[in-house]
Amino acid sequence: MGDIDFTRFIESVKAYTSIDLSQYKETQMKRRLTTLRIKRGYDTFAAYFEAMKSDKALMNEFLDRMTINVSEFWRNGNRWSILVDRFLPELIANNRNLKVWSAACSTGEEPYTLAMILAEKRVLQDAYLLASDLDEQALEKAKQGTYPVRSVREVPPSYLHKYFRQQDETLLIADELKKKVTFKKQNLLVDTFESGFDLIVCRNVIIYFTDEAKDLLFHKFARALKPGGLLFVGSTEQIFNPSHYQLETVDTFFYRKQVDVGSPSNAGQKQFFSV
Repeated sequence: MGDIDFTRFIESVKAYTSIDLSQYKETQMKRRLTTLRIKRGYDTFAAYFEAMKSDKALMNEFLDRMTINVSEFWRNGNRWSILVDRFLPELIANNRNLKVWSAACSTGEEPYTLAMILAEKRVLQDAYLLASDLDEQALEKAKQGTYPVRSVREVPPSYLHKYFRQQDETLLIADELKKKVTFKKQNLLVDTFESGFDLIVCRNVIIYFTDEAKDLLFHKFARALKPGGLLFVGSTEQIFNPSHYQLETVDTFFYRKQVDVGSPSNAGQKQFFSV
């Protein structure tokens, strides 16, 4: 009964919200949602789903639990340093009007980290910085730009003093960063992506998907990148066959979309190569 109940729940959620839970690793997803269902006092997933349909707070809680909103500024700082010191100078040398996307941005720590970095490189004003997530509540928090002190523990002091303002027990992100980030609700597995990105950052999310969903997503990311564009993934999300997606490994967790050097459309574009 338990497996049938959960299978029907997956089908009902997909029909009602277009969210396909079967694309997530079942063991982890089922464990998290079972804990939440029991906590809310429902004996079956069928009863839980019926309650979710009529209770917006319950639906939002489900979405929040499902989308794993765990984030902080400058997470895995050594990887950000590689982006800042090595790859951004290459991208900026080729084009100062950067198009950047923080995919599955959660509550905004990642796109605001990107905004700080672009501001320090003096290209933020000319950049397009998109941040997307499936969870509307997370996006609302991101737009507010208010964060607990613990979330900035990895932020370099110079950035912290320049781009945050203390208010009581919280920190407010600078308005100059907020106005440059475009937030958007998006389902990575279903929705169509924009194209022509110089940099896509999607970290610590892909790990929760099935292999089939990962394959779909990497293909979509590769198509969304311009030739020579970079995909930056999380520390547990290494791509083992990047050439399958027209990508090449250029550093740990950094992948560049391959450039067809013989293509007329790329004749005037600076070429970057792995080292």
